Amino acid sequence: MLSTAKLFFLWFLGIILLGGVTPSHAATRRYRFVLGNSNHSRMCTNKTMLTINGQFPGPTIYARRGDLVIVDVINSADHNITIHWHGVKMPRYPWADGPEFVTQCPISPGTSFRQRVVLSDEEGTLWWHAHSEWYRNSVYGAFIILPRRTETYPFAKPHAEVPILLGDWFHGDVQEIMETFLATGGDPEVSDGFLINGQPGDLYPCSSQDTFKLRVEPGKTYMIRLVNAVMNNIMFFKIANHNVTVVATDAAYTKPLRSDYIAISPGQTIDLLFVANQPPSRYYMAARVYSSGGDFDNTTTTGIIEYVGNYTPPATPALPSFPPFNSTAASHNFTSQLRSLANAKYPIDVPRNMSDILFFTLSINLRPCPNDSCAGPFAERLMASINNITLQLPKTDFLQAYYRRLSGVYTTDFPDNPGFVFNYTQTTIPRDLARPQNGTAVNILDFNATVELVFQGTNLAGGIDHPMHLHGYSFYVVGSGFGNFNRTRDPPNYNLVDPPLMETIAVPENGWTAIRFKANNPGVWFMHCHFERHVSWGMGMVFIVRDGPGANEKMLPPPPDMPRC
Repeated sequence: MLSTAKLFFLWFLGIILLGGVTPSHAATRRYRFVLGNSNHSRMCTNKTMLTINGQFPGPTIYARRGDLVIVDVINSADHNITIHWHGVKMPRYPWADGPEFVTQCPISPGTSFRQRVVLSDEEGTLWWHAHSEWYRNSVYGAFIILPRRTETYPFAKPHAEVPILLGDWFHGDVQEIMETFLATGGDPEVSDGFLINGQPGDLYPCSSQDTFKLRVEPGKTYMIRLVNAVMNNIMFFKIANHNVTVVATDAAYTKPLRSDYIAISPGQTIDLLFVANQPPSRYYMAARVYSSGGDFDNTTTTGIIEYVGNYTPPATPALPSFPPFNSTAASHNFTSQLRSLANAKYPIDVPRNMSDILFFTLSINLRPCPNDSCAGPFAERLMASINNITLQLPKTDFLQAYYRRLSGVYTTDFPDNPGFVFNYTQTTIPRDLARPQNGTAVNILDFNATVELVFQGTNLAGGIDHPMHLHGYSFYVVGSGFGNFNRTRDPPNYNLVDPPLMETIAVPENGWTAIRFKANNPGVWFMHCHFERHVSWGMGMVFIVRDGPGANEKMLPPPPDMPRC
């Protein structure tokens, strides 16, 4: 029987023969992630939860553009786990992408998995997180990709760079919360508080010492690498008395956008600059919810911008004022202003001649329960769907089934369009239209297909925003609006000159968003809403991108230590 070392050698030889060698200019960086249980106290509550290396949030990964990052994930806990490298395209190598039962089976307790994280054109801030059940609430961290050593930022180098991760805290066990709402058919409990770099801030009880502080020197420029790791909410972020300049989102540079607030979706990252140009004092940086409906955590998390120097600090730092919590306009207007840098050094390549035009409805659905026994509206069960199909994950992952040509795991009939057409955003929609079908279907794309995908929000069981995330790709956000998408009226207004390049985009409440991308990354790739409750209800689907004809256009083989189903 071959040893593990020999298996890895043969696998690596196969990678070389298939053209999968890391570029000669790139470095290989190694990290060791040990999953375990650790105790943490926040807001007068102590609990045990899953973490990486005992840290909450987890360790930050640093790399440079084009590097290979090898992460040994060792499961020393008593729960299954997978880890996703959010925003990393993983060219030709979906095996380490991470979503449970999509590209891998989970890493079981007592086992490990060496994940080969292949960087390509990403540059900026990304993040990593658990992609199994609700464990990403405590298993997450920043992933910072610097320019190559010979390159610089497309803006003046800041005095300092600071990752800021927005998270949330539940007093209860997150796994139990997930199991309860899925069993009852209702909404999950909302979080008990929000966090900045794992700390709630001094507006919460028992938290006067649990406040993140950033010391700044007057006149200096600082870059905040902002990550929204919150489970179920788009967030507003502000710094009192300071404007900010957005310079990147989702590890792609943008034209400078000056604003006094940020709207950021779960899964999204934004790099922003601010100048310490106010009178020396202490100022809150703060984050709170944008919510277009339903129950939500109405609290505010804070950190403190603390100027160095001699001055008498105020008893309470200045607190920023936010847009109204339900201001869909404020959220959508901010995102709509993002533009790609789109210059000679950072060009864009927006597909123009489309081979595949897709139209996907995003719906919250209802399903009757026996004896009206569920906790959702009308005593029915809350579900979610894309094109009225609620995703049912298989017991063998899609990727293994595709690669090994296993039958009976999935079907290939995920529709390009919804099965029926109606007024998606009308105020009242008959409940009969809200019944989804269960499915384990994929949509197959040819290699190098040019894809336009229009997301259409619906008002089936109540309209809400949907932050949609596509694995394996970044896409150009070429248009968005409110109401029903109109194929005649709306495409002439697309931005094909400098649309932002993103991998997570908020589709506005009862509105639409159009994206474009070229299907040049063969493999199996998950697409889903990044509200955790929505993906738990089934708002996800899978693309399979076929191999191309060239040697460097084919999916690479799996590693020898792939977790077993």
